[in-house]
Amino acid sequence: MKNVLRPLLVIFIALTVITGLAYPALMTVVGKVAFNDQANGSMLRNAKGEPVGSALIGQQFDSPKYFWGRPSATSPMPYNAQGSSASNQGPTNPALADAIKARIDALKAAGTDVSQPVPVDLVTASGSGLDPEISPAAAAYQAARVAKARNLPKATVDALIDTYTTGRQFGILGEPRVNVLKLNLALDAAKPLT
Repeated sequence: MKNVLRPLLVIFIALTVITGLAYPALMTVVGKVAFNDQANGSMLRNAKGEPVGSALIGQQFDSPKYFWGRPSATSPMPYNAQGSSASNQGPTNPALADAIKARIDALKAAGTDVSQPVPVDLVTASGSGLDPEISPAAAAYQAARVAKARNLPKATVDALIDTYTTGRQFGILGEPRVNVLKLNLALDAAKPLT
């Protein structure tokens, strides 16, 4: 019996040290050295150097002077990473139609011209409910409202959208996108307002 238990105990201890201590410690060191920004949550900072959020998780913006991101399906708090999930509302669900109508009404109330077709990513939540980015079309759709609310020339706001638009990864993967938090931080740095 002793001859059987001893090797099992040695293997158990060795695997515990390797997989429970050495490997996680090695990955932590590699992450901190090679991918420091990502390992620390991809935090974005305001002009004062204070952390204001992650570049990887959306935030709730509902002031007319800011660009709004894609709606979050997490509840009860929007963009709650612990509650990441889709709304599970299909195209025939009346609740989805009501939610879209409410989001269009909110855009209209904020001063957005809703006479043109509204980009779908401004009125529907994503699969995760945490998207930090919107399409360039969704950003352009809001540009006039943001420019007016901030007392900035629309051309300045359009230039910021162009600056913060990220193209397809490797030129072929995904779609062009705009990180809403980065764009809103750039707006804060652009000044005017009233």
